[in-house]
Amino acid sequence: MRLSDIRIEYSSKKLNLNEINSNPLEQFKVWLSEAITAQVNEPTAMHLCTINGKGHPSGRIVLLKGADEGFVFFTNYASHKGSQLSKNPVASLTFFWPELERQVRIEGTVAKTSADESDEYFKSRPEQSQIGAWTSPQSEVIPNRAYLEERQLEIEKRFHSEPISRPENWGGYRLIPTSIEFWQGRPARLHDRVLYSIKEDNSEWTMERLAP
Repeated sequence: MRLSDIRIEYSSKKLNLNEINSNPLEQFKVWLSEAITAQVNEPTAMHLCTINGKGHPSGRIVLLKGADEGFVFFTNYASHKGSQLSKNPVASLTFFWPELERQVRIEGTVAKTSADESDEYFKSRPEQSQIGAWTSPQSEVIPNRAYLEERQLEIEKRFHSEPISRPENWGGYRLIPTSIEFWQGRPARLHDRVLYSIKEDNSEWTMERLAP
């Protein structure tokens, strides 16, 4: 089969401006809840795109861990994405829920969460995930897999009889959105797209329908 022959027709749902929340953050929570209820695969998985020092985009999949006034995720601050965000604190997020024929695109500015918020989330992680945060020098070149396994054993011994604290170079980020686009697949590739944009004074959101 040729790649050009792969095609899926979208027809399960509609997206009408007069039927959705005027606040995109609240509308996102509705869609996320529906994705979780529908048991889509990895409903909190999102594509995070940052900008490197040459102005080139750099993307990877991370997991959403909080949705309030922004979108929260956690990582190693010394990783590639952490380094890029320290120099260019802007990013985009993309959620794709194929089972619901839906996509959400988000753009905004990024800042670290508070130390208390990072501590609280770190404590909620499984012990092996906490060990992993200490073990991995994320994004650095390593000689082999054995290097990680040896470091893991060292960290396990270190915290054998004491609580595992959060590494200083590990924590959260919150993306505060400036625009959020909701996409609903429709027949004949005439998809529904609704764009929310925040006014310059951050007073309110505007809503517009975009051509597919």
